[in-house]
Parts: sequence; structure tokens; C-alpha cells
Amino acid sequence: MSGWTVWVQFAACIALIGIAGVQLTRYGDAIADKTGIGGTWIGLVLIATVTSLPELASGISAVTLANLPDIAVGNVLGACVLNLSVLALLDLLHRRESIYRGASRSHILAAGFGVVLLGLTGFGLLTGDVASGWVLGHIAFYSPLLLLGYAVAIRAVYRYEATHVEEFTEAEPDQYPGMTLRAALLRYFVAAMVVVGAALWLPFVGEGIARQMGWSQGFVGTLFIAFVTTVPELVVTISALRIGAVDMAIGNLLGSNLFNLLVLAVDDLFYLPGSLLAAASLAHAATAFAVLMMTGVVIAALFYRPQKRLFRTIGWPSLILLGIAGLNGYIVFLHG
Repeated sequence: MSGWTVWVQFAACIALIGIAGVQLTRYGDAIADKTGIGGTWIGLVLIATVTSLPELASGISAVTLANLPDIAVGNVLGACVLNLSVLALLDLLHRRESIYRGASRSHILAAGFGVVLLGLTGFGLLTGDVASGWVLGHIAFYSPLLLLGYAVAIRAVYRYEATHVEEFTEAEPDQYPGMTLRAALLRYFVAAMVVVGAALWLPFVGEGIARQMGWSQGFVGTLFIAFVTTVPELVVTISALRIGAVDMAIGNLLGSNLFNLLVLAVDDLFYLPGSLLAAASLAHAATAFAVLMMTGVVIAALFYRPQKRLFRTIGWPSLILLGIAGLNGYIVFLHG
């Protein structure tokens, strides 16, 4: 691809994701309103799954076609760091109050499961050589645990939502009276397909940009590809915030991180030479524990619900999130 062609394709991907992302959040909010499931679960499962498919596609491609386990692991964990950094951006954009004050406490449940799965991932990275015999065929011990942990997390949040939302959906006025549930589901599906198509195209365009710029493979895998595959989460989350669906926005970010850790298990399934985390660099453990610390900060903020904001613009939890993300980026840069 020529210099200008690759940038035109990059801009087209961003435009498609932006337009479809706005519709995705609108119809996701309509589904939550008409089913009574709750915005947290809708963001955690429906929207987070759609926006995390680029990580899944690029990860499978990295471990099968390219045989690059470091890029697959770096992409997943780097995307988790960026997702929590987007949470700090939401806090900055949410002018009325700190985003942590009005958020549902069900996010603590999702974040808590994220801590468990992140700890398991870090354990797998640090003990890769020692636990090389703990495999079933070529699948490492942590992959079934990640799959089980994700399933339990989704079920637990759903059950929590079911017992804490309104007893009947008619208890609150319908915010979308002119739209049926079937229409909302159909339009959500169409918007999701546009987001998925553009998002799957985006990493390959990013690879072309990286090749022209002469960037290293490690830098591209851990930071650049992670950034471009996080664009769907960014667009969809900001769109959800603009329509007032704060829980959907936060649920999308935390749900995307849970799904990303599920992607590691799927990548391990496709990585035939052996355990994926055993083949990856130990440097990724730093990123895993950075995400672990950032998730802990989010849990503390959701419990404490800080009222004061520095210069009336951003809360202290968000500054800590950005600080940890910056430190992790510097460490990745030094390893690169």
C-alpha cells in the first residue's frame, strides 16, 4: 500500500467504527431498557464481546499464521491497560461528577473477577517453564481456568443484576416507545457487524502503517496494535457516556478486559507448539501486574466514591490509572 492509501483506509476504519459505535450503544441501551437486564450486564457481555473481537482475530492470527506468541500476549494485555486508561478519560469527560460516584456497584463484582483472572495470567507467565508439564496435549493448565472464570463471572453479574434492577420493566417509563425489542436487536446486530468488520480490518491497516514507519515488531505488538484494536472500545464507550449510559460505558471496559483474558485461553488453544504463556517473554508479567494494580484502583474508587476532583476536572483514581499506564508503557519501551 502506498503512503496515502494506508492512511485513507485508517481514516475509513475510524469513521465506520465511529458511526456504527454510536448506533451500537443506542440500541444496546434500548435492549437493556426493554428487557430489564440492566446496562451493566449489556455492556459487560453484548457490547464488550463485539468490541473485543479484534483482539481475538489478531491473537489467533499471531499464534497460527505468524507464530508470534509475544505479539498475541502483548496485544491482549496492552489492550487491558488501554481500556482502563479510557476509564480515566471518561472521568475527565463526565463533567457533572466523578464517574465513580454514579456507577453501579455491580462493576465491583466484575472487576473482582478480573483480579482473579489477571492473577492467574501473571502466575502462568511467571511459572511457564516450571509448570511446562502441566498441560493437556498442548493446552496449559490456566486455559480451562480462564474459561471457567469468565463463565462464572458473567453468570454472577447477571444474577446480581437480575436481583437489583427494577422488579418489572414497567416500573420505569419506556425510553424507546417507538421501537420494539425485535427491532432493537436487529439494528444492534447490523451495527455490531459494521463494528466487527471495520475493527478486524483496522489491525492490518495498522500493520501497514507500522511497516512504512519502520517500527519494531515488539513495539507494534505491545503498544500500536493494542491501541488500534482498542479503538472500538474507545468509540463505543464515549458514545455510551454521551447518551447517559454510564453503567454501560464502564461495563464495556471491564467486560472487554474479562473477554481479553478469555482470548488468551483461546490463543493457547490455537498455539500448537505448547503453552502460550510459557513461550511468551517474562516482560509481559509487568503488564499483567500493571493491569492488576489498575483494576484494584477501580475497585477502591467504586467503593470509596470520591467526591472531590482535582481542579474540578479529574479524580485521584483516574490520575493513578494514568500514572500506572504511563509507567508500564515506559517499561515496555525499555524492553523493546
